[in-house]
Amino acid sequence: MYLSTIGWAKGAVGTGGAGRRRLAAIGANVFALGAVSLVTDISAEMVTAVLPLYLVLGLQLGPMAYGVIDGTYTGATALLRIVGGYVADRTRGRKAVAGIGYALSAVARLGLLAAGRSVAAIGLVIAVDRTGKGLRTAPRDALITLSTPPDSLGRAFGVHRAMDSLGAFLGPLVALAVLAAAGQSFDAVFVTSFCIAVLGVVLLVLFVRDRRDPRPAAGAVSPRGAAALLRAAPVRRLVLAACLLGLATVGDGFVYLLLQRRAELNAGWFPLLAVGTNLGYLLLAAPLGALADRVGRPRVLLGGYTSLVAVYLLLFGPLGGWPLIVLALGLYGVFYAATDGVLMALAGPLLPERLRTTGIAIIQTGQALAYLASSVLFGMAWQAWGPVTACRVAAGCVVVAIIATAVLLARPAMAVTQEVSG
Repeated sequence: MYLSTIGWAKGAVGTGGAGRRRLAAIGANVFALGAVSLVTDISAEMVTAVLPLYLVLGLQLGPMAYGVIDGTYTGATALLRIVGGYVADRTRGRKAVAGIGYALSAVARLGLLAAGRSVAAIGLVIAVDRTGKGLRTAPRDALITLSTPPDSLGRAFGVHRAMDSLGAFLGPLVALAVLAAAGQSFDAVFVTSFCIAVLGVVLLVLFVRDRRDPRPAAGAVSPRGAAALLRAAPVRRLVLAACLLGLATVGDGFVYLLLQRRAELNAGWFPLLAVGTNLGYLLLAAPLGALADRVGRPRVLLGGYTSLVAVYLLLFGPLGGWPLIVLALGLYGVFYAATDGVLMALAGPLLPERLRTTGIAIIQTGQALAYLASSVLFGMAWQAWGPVTACRVAAGCVVVAIIATAVLLARPAMAVTQEVSG
């Protein structure tokens, strides 16, 4: 019923006080996009929750091989983010490009049925799924920035990410329920995931409204204009910071596998580790987004990565058992709540509206490619030096990335719109 009120959002933003404008912006298109992400993340996390266990314990992959697949899961086809962002800006069809991305990910769920136990086929299906994610993420985040007043972007992204994390919280639970009902059949998880993903596409088509900004002047959206974004110092610094932070971030699967071993947790409980992280993310995303609007987005972002350092240190510290699991997952939830949406909220005001999607895609692509390298390198470090040394190195890398990012973001932002057009 609430989604059916989507049509009044645009008019409401222009009337009334600041509080009503923020409520209207967040309550309309942002809420609809959040509902799509919620449903889609239930589908995605059903697969994500069981995939590390299936690959490492079921197919007996080593750490380095798993690192390649885990990096592929986030980093593969990252350059398509830029293509999708540019096409969305060029055609002003952000909803259409996002819809293609959501549809590709839905189809990939069925691809896992055909992949069987073939690692190569699983990698190909994951690449298709990540192609979909790469195409949809930048247009979706651009729609959020274009549907929200600049001073409320942290709050808007916090609300969206909270809804997204609710889906991520529910996904592993649904996967466990399906496995229990279907006699531990992974195929049943994949089919159910596909059906839920289709529902997400339907919600996008019915309830999300595209933001049709005025048609730009001829040539305004061009490869040269997109490249000019990186000549703007604030954008260049943010892209570099995103790459450094991505390079210092270890994949979730590695964290959960190490946590399971360190806490001596039964393999059957493994999918619930993601549930714990997403519960913290769900509870904190909106409050930390609003806090970022008040105290400064860089401060909250760097605070989130400080929590990540604590997680890596806990993975080889003296604490064990359930206290370790609760503390580590809680801090991991803080990390995601303080960084994911806040980084995009930082980017929004820096980017000209006509190239908003392209700029967001450039930032996300840099971070995704860095994450791909990080997963492969961490897998190699684990295999060569063992998990304890690999975690220590990872924690040190995050500290270096935090310091470098603080320096990069310390300079005041300039008017990028003028810099790009001038």
